[in-house]
Amino acid sequence: MSKLEEYVARIEETCGEEKSAIVTFKYSKKTEVIKKILERAEIKKSLAGIIYELSYQGRPFRLFSSGKVIFKNLKEKELVSKVLKELLL
Repeated sequence: MSKLEEYVARIEETCGEEKSAIVTFKYSKKTEVIKKILERAEIKKSLAGIIYELSYQGRPFRLFSSGKVIFKNLKEKELVSKVLKELLL
């Protein structure tokens, strides 16, 4: 099992014109993941600590306190995995 698999429960891709990736983190690692992402990404906006608008290396994404992240316009799973590794490992 890779280190990333310790944190990620699943990665799903949306369909449609603007493809996005939805990452769901394991419930047991949710707090740790949120802390790491908030330390490494730039916070653009926060809504009561429930939803965060973030940016990492010029890539905007949303982080939810429920343990999900939505990366807009990241179409390739390999790129999503690369960004997640940089944020979490």
